[in-house]
Amino acid sequence: EVQLVESGGGLVQPGGSLRLSCAASGFTFSRYSMLWLRQAPGKGLEWVSTINSDGSDTDYATSVKGRVTITRDNAKNTLLLQLHSMRTEDTAMYYCAKDSFLGQRGQGTQVTVSS
Repeated sequence: EVQLVESGGGLVQPGGSLRLSCAASGFTFSRYSMLWLRQAPGKGLEWVSTINSDGSDTDYATSVKGRVTITRDNAKNTLLLQLHSMRTEDTAMYYCAKDSFLGQRGQGTQVTVSS
């Protein structure tokens, strides 16, 4: 059974940083691209970033490019998202997803950016 468990969210002030983690199990993690998605209150699901299976290629949404870094540790079946220079509009539930935008995702971790 595929399981994805996100953690690391919380309340952060504008300009602050957070590191989100996603622990994966139930599938061969190193064979799949992984994504971070987010959903702000009252809005639809938004793609944030993708990393390929071996971590050699990454892509970012324009809204976060330059402020976010996606990485993975295939030995630990872990996906990470480092967020810097955070803005109020980064407030959202953040999800990791397996393989595609419509892929299975976890329960999410809440990120709130507020002073």
